Amino acid sequence: MTSSASGTGRPRRGDTRRRIQDVALELFAEQGYEKTSLREIAEELEVTKAALYYHFKTKEDILISLFEDLTRPLDELIEWGQRQPRTLESKKELLTRYSVALRNAGPLFRFMQENQGTVRELSIGDSFKERMLRMMALMKEPDAPLIDQVRCMSALFTLHSGMFALKDVEGDFEEKRKAVLEVAFELITRAQQDPADRAQAGPEA
Repeated sequence: MTSSASGTGRPRRGDTRRRIQDVALELFAEQGYEKTSLREIAEELEVTKAALYYHFKTKEDILISLFEDLTRPLDELIEWGQRQPRTLESKKELLTRYSVALRNAGPLFRFMQENQGTVRELSIGDSFKERMLRMMALMKEPDAPLIDQVRCMSALFTLHSGMFALKDVEGDFEEKRKAVLEVAFELITRAQQDPADRAQAGPEA
């Protein structure tokens, strides 16, 4: 383990706050949130606990700041989506941008996946759930049949599960991400399809 944050995929700015976030996330992911102490984070950074306390008083403060910083693009994406027409192309673009946002915040989402109990206990759990509900509202039509609502939900969850399920599968990361995105496209296309066209195409359409 080194104090480099290259594994997070986040650019270095050299400021202490960012370095604390990077190293803390690495330690949280490597040994678990509960087993990581502020003392260990300070030692990994080679700073005093006083220097750490200047920026963050608790581990939860660090995690909340990570969540706010790394998920800010999701809020911007939701705001963008709310201004778009509810067309299939707009929804595909929303999925495309969401896939990129997940990729850029990959270490945080992996942490959330592997520490679901901790996430539920902290305020970030409710914040993330609220974001997902807003994303879902952009994907599905208000009067959509239940099966199409499920398809819309599945399109979003496909992007999430694909990031974790395929991480140990051989192959280029970008190719795997695009394959997952293509499956999400298929689901949202079927959900958006006109019922008459679907009936004419048969039960597999």
